Amino acid sequence: MQILSLRDVASQINSGGDLQSMLHQLVYASCRHTHWTMSSIMAIDMEAGFGHVIARHDPTLVQRPLVDSWELSSSPVMTALQRNEPVFIRDVRDCEYPGYRRESVERDYRTVMVMPMNCTDFDGRPMVLSVISRTLMDVSEEDRVFLGMIIHLGAIAVERQRQLEAERRAAERMQQALHVHTSMLEHVLGGGSVGSLSLMVGNQLPNPVIAVDFTANQVVAGRSPDTALFDDSSWQAAAAGVLSVQITKTAQDSLRSALRNTVNLFLDDGQRQFTLRAQIEPLMVDHELVGALVLFPVAAPVNELDLLMLESAKFALSVQMMRSFIRFRFETRTQTELLFEVLEGRWRDADDIQQRAQRLGIQFNQAQQMIIIDYGAKAREAKNLHHNVARILARASIPATVISVDNGLVCLVPAEGEKGRERRTKVKRQIAEDLAHYLGGEPLLLASGVCHALTDYPGAWERCRRLIDIARSFGRSGPISDQDFGPIPIFVAAVGGEDIRTFVNESVGAMLEHDRKHQTPYLETLTAYLRESCRSQACADAMGVHVTTLRYRLARIQELFGIDVETPERRFATELAIHLQRVIDS
Repeated sequence: MQILSLRDVASQINSGGDLQSMLHQLVYASCRHTHWTMSSIMAIDMEAGFGHVIARHDPTLVQRPLVDSWELSSSPVMTALQRNEPVFIRDVRDCEYPGYRRESVERDYRTVMVMPMNCTDFDGRPMVLSVISRTLMDVSEEDRVFLGMIIHLGAIAVERQRQLEAERRAAERMQQALHVHTSMLEHVLGGGSVGSLSLMVGNQLPNPVIAVDFTANQVVAGRSPDTALFDDSSWQAAAAGVLSVQITKTAQDSLRSALRNTVNLFLDDGQRQFTLRAQIEPLMVDHELVGALVLFPVAAPVNELDLLMLESAKFALSVQMMRSFIRFRFETRTQTELLFEVLEGRWRDADDIQQRAQRLGIQFNQAQQMIIIDYGAKAREAKNLHHNVARILARASIPATVISVDNGLVCLVPAEGEKGRERRTKVKRQIAEDLAHYLGGEPLLLASGVCHALTDYPGAWERCRRLIDIARSFGRSGPISDQDFGPIPIFVAAVGGEDIRTFVNESVGAMLEHDRKHQTPYLETLTAYLRESCRSQACADAMGVHVTTLRYRLARIQELFGIDVETPERRFATELAIHLQRVIDS
């Protein structure tokens, strides 16, 4: 009979569709085929110190509130779990557990047995089965074995349900991973941006992440890795702003040295210094490094599907960065070609130039200035700094078209009056300081005059290039203007170096060579004499020599080199030659 009963029990247990239904069938079966009246299953929360009733069989028709949560200290379940054997209480009203004694009176029961089920629920909590009798009863060994078989069948069913649930959840995560993979690829193929894709990746991965785009010098952050330091919005702003160069440099250095393990991010936001642990993953396209994905650790373990999602995210970001870079390179090349047609005056039809410029986002039909950024010797080391400058101008609310040229950038900005001069000066300083991080030194920045028509651009460009050459010859860097130089350097740049050198050599070249060879002070004397407006006593006092000595030197200058400064024309020519010689030497 018990064999047939076990078959019936197995059928009843297997008839449930989910875990809860199966547990209800189990507590029902533990009473139907035995002498027990009521039954329940509790899940034991060890950390909280409570047992929670998750299934109950109580044939009482009277509806009343029942205790569904028991303190472990007032229940025999801990003894059953620790010993891994049943705990039998023949008369609950005489037991050591006050909660049981009180409830036994309220619900009218006497005998209880608590049996560990040797299995856990979906939350990993161990479960126990309690059976209750309204009358005092003894339990034979045969009855214990039979009840143990019922529990064993239930444990098998619970484990099967756990496996089915795990498979279902795994299938759902796999489906989600495939959906995310498809969504990211659709985003890439649909022409989305690196920024929006990075935010999508951050929402799907369990880790807080930062996407670093080397092709655009762009840093896009997701959730904050440390809420004690930053909330999400302030972290995103800091990563894109003051921390961007530090994050980019750490990622580049880490990948350049082939470090794929967790590294330390030493960051300084201007108010505090802090260190974050992070894992740097490279973003590659055809063996070319286009960016990096920075992942911050989380407490939860990373499973295979998380790794699959990570690979999908890396692939999508890599393709998006490469697509963005290719599109930018094509647009920049086209803009550069059009700009130089205008700067070199190689166009014939103004309307055609205006139409082509409008399609490329260039406004030649309005008054503009050119902010020219010259990298100098660092030109070959500069990569994709176009985006940095565009972001700085955008933050300053200056509408601009930034165009790459061979040795730097040209920013076309609307002309502003005196009100905008201070703002432009501040922006140029910000650009110089930002690019210095990538170039190892500040580039030269110069604003042209206002260009009202296409014909104004070649002259403005040529003048700016001359001033940049002068600034380079003086070792200058950072923002400059034509007011920074006197008329002589500008004259040198305008006339041409060779003609100037010929004039200087013919005027004072022989005297300069004599001074160098014989250590004579003739050029110094003549310079001081001209500076003092050809007044002998004043010049002698300024040089600290006797006036007779001064007159002797002037006589020797006229005798050896034929230089006479007594006439205004000769005086001007000599003084000009001396000034030009200083510019050439500098």
